[in-house]
Amino acid sequence: MDGMSESENVSTMPEWEQRFRAPRVSLPDWAEDAPDRSLFVSNATGTYELYAWDRAGGQQRQVTDRPNGTTDGVLTPDGEAIWWFSDTDGDEFGVWMRQPFGGGEDEPAAPGLAPSYPAGLAIGRDGSAVIGRSTDEDGTTIHLVPAPGSGEAVEIYRHRESAGVGDLSHDGTLIALEHTEHGDAMHSALRVVRPDGSTVAELDDTEGGTKELGLAVLGFAPVAGDPRLLVGHQRRGRWEPMIWDPVAGTETALPVDLPGDVGAEWYPDGSALLIEHSFEARSELWRYEPGAAEPVRVETPAGTVSGATARPDGTVEYLWSSAAQPPVVRSTSGAVVLDPPGAKAPDSVAVEDAWVEGPGGRIHALVQRPAGDGPFPTVFEIHGGPTWHDSDAFASGPAAWVDHGFAVVRVNYRGSTGYGRAWTDALKHRVGLIELEDIAAVRDWSVKSGLADPERLVLAGGSWGGYLTLLGLGTQPDAWALGLAAVPVADYVTAYHDEMEALKAMDRTLLGGTPEEVPERFEASSPLTYVDAVRAPVYISAGVNDPRCPIRQVENYVDRLAARGAVHEVYRYDAGHGSLVVEERIKQVRLELEFALRHLGGGDVLGA
Repeated sequence: MDGMSESENVSTMPEWEQRFRAPRVSLPDWAEDAPDRSLFVSNATGTYELYAWDRAGGQQRQVTDRPNGTTDGVLTPDGEAIWWFSDTDGDEFGVWMRQPFGGGEDEPAAPGLAPSYPAGLAIGRDGSAVIGRSTDEDGTTIHLVPAPGSGEAVEIYRHRESAGVGDLSHDGTLIALEHTEHGDAMHSALRVVRPDGSTVAELDDTEGGTKELGLAVLGFAPVAGDPRLLVGHQRRGRWEPMIWDPVAGTETALPVDLPGDVGAEWYPDGSALLIEHSFEARSELWRYEPGAAEPVRVETPAGTVSGATARPDGTVEYLWSSAAQPPVVRSTSGAVVLDPPGAKAPDSVAVEDAWVEGPGGRIHALVQRPAGDGPFPTVFEIHGGPTWHDSDAFASGPAAWVDHGFAVVRVNYRGSTGYGRAWTDALKHRVGLIELEDIAAVRDWSVKSGLADPERLVLAGGSWGGYLTLLGLGTQPDAWALGLAAVPVADYVTAYHDEMEALKAMDRTLLGGTPEEVPERFEASSPLTYVDAVRAPVYISAGVNDPRCPIRQVENYVDRLAARGAVHEVYRYDAGHGSLVVEERIKQVRLELEFALRHLGGGDVLGA
């Protein structure tokens, strides 16, 4: 390899590795009062880090440089500084740091606040900030942090249940909070308070926790003196926006009649809304002017818009991809907004839609086929969340399996978003078992349709997908030839006691209480309960600093596998809930591929 250029080195690698190594950028965020100053995330150095971009001068510079990467950053409204969250090796527990936009020393942004899990951030035009914190000891606290040098942080909110900072009004006089004081962590209520913490108005569609209707802060109007708050609600069985004036006490419904879930954000002058519409694993953009009869389509290609923002000149910038084509930041002007240097990621294959009748209604799955005729060895790649969904978007992991001759099936099981509130909220009490019923229905379809080889079915996933993998291997032991679980919940009771406080609240909502209050539900939903029934070889990867799926509960599960001599491998790495280091991610995929091919038979991982 000596003497070869970097581009030549990349071009000789297998395509699956090229996809991971290809330079990526996020949708650039920009300073509200200095729109030429932007912040984005890129893997240009091999680790995902924050970058500042002066659009007027064309200069870009790396803001953070840490062994395990950095992705959480915010620009101040004037564009003079960058706030970024500093944790330790991916443990998500830390403090906000501040760095000048043009470069310089980092300093603690709120020196008086101890480390915590983040619970939202809003930065004011006067240099102040509202910081949300979450700890096991205190629950959620929210603090008003004055401009540097003008005083100490003041606590304005505290509650044991999960909450967070939603937004700060343009003039800094109103603060929007999301909270779950009613005890339902899946459905937030809203409170608007003054900087001293006193309440201006409340909005609670749960009616004290008696109804499963959530609200979400989408943002205050970006205009001085305008108290209107854009809010997401579920009153018509899906997410959609409305405008709430907490001062006047008025609510304005919007005639945005689109199927699926609808989100929105303000145009910079407050004259219109940029509508983000997600339906059946695809997404699109619309523009709506309050008072108009209906929204107007903003043209984007078929696929998935992962983020969008309206610029002061009225153009819209958006991050787009499809399963076949890698992501790119585009503008409605026709330009590519931000094109990272280096070799582009090779294309993959397009997805096909599969609709399967299941026990709770029609299930949507996305299918990618390799070249040739089936039936194929098939990977059921199960998404995390659980309140998330797979979409027609570029993903290097599934593409790697297709390169190696596997079909890939991704199931948007009950609990997934994008199919209405009832589908998402069906995930209660029989946690894990409900999702696996849907996965089983799609698995049966894949075999009967001739897509999948019933003797070479792989159950795989990360986070909640890793949890479902281990639970499925134990509850459906005859159905799967192999299991690949990344950062999973493996022992639900121990996971509950060790995980971050916000996830404890979610588990209490999903299962109806704590392990002490509903032990039978935790037992029925825990992979550890069924570990002795597992027959398939199982591969587990776990981050030793993971606050979401902590390592101790994974070790408990692995010890049980080892005690009976079950075929398994475990890979532990020094990071949190996944890795932001490209080479580490490639290593993990390589280990999964090698494990699968060794036990199922197949080609050479390195040469594929």
